[in-house]
Amino acid sequence: MKIISQQNDTVDALCWRHYGRTQGMTERVLEANPGLVELVFKKFPELSEYSVILPHGTEVEMPEVISATTKPILQLWD
Repeated sequence: MKIISQQNDTVDALCWRHYGRTQGMTERVLEANPGLVELVFKKFPELSEYSVILPHGTEVEMPEVISATTKPILQLWD
């Protein structure tokens, strides 16, 4: 699924809005969008020391999350 960045969006913010978490998802989004970080630093070289703010209107591919099947939890006492 592709989403469009809004003003002052970061990859973390997009992951939080789309998936409800950032842990492990930010890396997957960056892998699914090669060249995204370079695009930002090329357009805004002064941001190299700060968090990556995406240019407004950037299309970002959000990879599908495949949830692993979980084993039922065994309760010793109910």
